[in-house]
Amino acid sequence: MERIAIFPGSFDPFTRGHKAIVDEALSIFDKVVIAIGHNTEKRGMLTPEARRRLIQDVYRGNERVEVTVYSSLTGDEARRQGAKVIIRSVRNAIDFEYERTMERANRYIYPDLSTVILMAPAEVEHISSSLVRELRAFNHDVAELMPEGIALDNYTENE
Repeated sequence: MERIAIFPGSFDPFTRGHKAIVDEALSIFDKVVIAIGHNTEKRGMLTPEARRRLIQDVYRGNERVEVTVYSSLTGDEARRQGAKVIIRSVRNAIDFEYERTMERANRYIYPDLSTVILMAPAEVEHISSSLVRELRAFNHDVAELMPEGIALDNYTENE
């Protein structure tokens, strides 16, 4: 039986920190579905489709990674994808408290789903999508915060 995990998030944009978590998850699971949550009320830096293309470019040729966009509850998307595990990551105690609350809510609604929390590696724990967006808004180079070979300028913003 294939062990499938879902890694949900906004990924606006997908960073080296996200990649580190996916790469670690791939050492545990047979397949990781990176699920881009789409909130129609929010306008992001990149459109959901641009985010999907960016992540697909990062994992091009890796059949163990799938990228999807969803607008339902994460548990419903996990079930749709055949995942039994939700991957979450934490960088600090604040992240942990939030993720623990989410895990309890998900467990209440979806008792068959487990949550696995992965610690962000020290070398990327300072990286967040909001940091990338902030630096980019002030025209700072964000290349070292992005996965290798990924230049944000190659993804149309707000298509």
